[in-house]
Amino acid sequence: MRSLQTFFAAIVAATLLCGQAWAQDSGRTRIDVDEGHLNPMPIAVVDFIATAPPAAQVGRDVAQVIRANLERSSLFRSVAQAAFIERIQAMDVPPRFGDWRIIDAQALAVGQVTALPDGRVRIEFKLYDIFAEQFLTGFSYSTTPDNWRRIAHRISDQIYEQLTGERGYFDTRIVFVSESGPRTRRVKRLMIMDQDGANPFFLTSPDAMVLTPRFSPSTQLITYMSYETGAPRVFLYNLETNRREVLGDFPGMTFAPRFAPDGGGVVFTLDMNGNAEIFAMDLRSRQRRRLTNHPAIDTSPSYSPDGAQIVFNSDRGGSPQLYVMAADGSGQRRISFGDGRYSTPVWSPRGDLIAFTRQGGGRFAIGVMRPDGSGERILTESYLDEAPTWSPNGRVIMFFREGRGEGPRIWSVDLTGRNLRQLPTQTEASDPAWSPLLP
Repeated sequence: MRSLQTFFAAIVAATLLCGQAWAQDSGRTRIDVDEGHLNPMPIAVVDFIATAPPAAQVGRDVAQVIRANLERSSLFRSVAQAAFIERIQAMDVPPRFGDWRIIDAQALAVGQVTALPDGRVRIEFKLYDIFAEQFLTGFSYSTTPDNWRRIAHRISDQIYEQLTGERGYFDTRIVFVSESGPRTRRVKRLMIMDQDGANPFFLTSPDAMVLTPRFSPSTQLITYMSYETGAPRVFLYNLETNRREVLGDFPGMTFAPRFAPDGGGVVFTLDMNGNAEIFAMDLRSRQRRRLTNHPAIDTSPSYSPDGAQIVFNSDRGGSPQLYVMAADGSGQRRISFGDGRYSTPVWSPRGDLIAFTRQGGGRFAIGVMRPDGSGERILTESYLDEAPTWSPNGRVIMFFREGRGEGPRIWSVDLTGRNLRQLPTQTEASDPAWSPLLP
């Protein structure tokens, strides 16, 4: 029999290929893909054992967040707790694997929460492969009681990685533009939250309109535009120090810069005497280099994860289309040739795909294509879908959606195009940007 990790690696790869079926020939686990639909793996996540009553609620909460994270990935289905035959009583005793096979659980996650004398809690976790009757992974972590959700996300990432062979994306955050008020006096503030919508809080005051936040792919650094002085000003915001600094005043700029893969530089568009051109800037020296020189509008640049190439948007062919060039500006070539107008390209952290917005027929769509322009696929479409941002493992895309007479909200979709979900936000929300995994 193949291991769960080996099997799941094949399944995750298969999500890129809609319309194909994948199954395990041994009958141990079966996941079918039918036009992108998956038969998720059944996994049992037991409420974590509590060694004292004050820790009991933490144990239940941790398990619930793990279940919710895994289910949102569309690769897993939580086995109902009412079906459990064995009641886990101790972490150091292996489970009765036969009891879990009967209820069709393929994997089992158990844990324990212990209240420590200094006021902290110790959260322990173990993952088992039911059919192989093997312990797969686990860890123990001591933290303050109010940090339990972060540990739940880290456990979710451990499970995801162990069973798929790829890194998870649950211990991450989303920065976005929180929108409120009437259309004529719109308040746009920078807000951040966990990837599941929990722990939201504002980063900026309501006094200044903010636009297009971008996360560094390697650090907890954000760049965004603000109109607090009446003119567009770009800020760098360090989430670890809670300090910000001015990157520069850029009249005519319409989108904030995007970071280079190492976080040491940015790429952006500037208005040069009425013409939009792309520049790169080193954040240490603040020296900038011009990368394009064309009478057309060149905008929305995004680096490849190795930093060697840049995808951007240009209307030099008569309509907004996607182009790729080397990081020094050489070798500019068009890669989009479908019907419609293309914009907001973002390179996947895996390097294999470029996400984009496509407009046509009075509707907006979020799609992906390979860096050479082949394999274009539309993942979701509506009255207005815009501004894709990638999860750090390159398997899920967030964007914002706006309907007729409805304000913007943040949604996510995976690469099958079938796992479409709205994220809960306290206000209307636009322009999401996904963080790297937290340190």
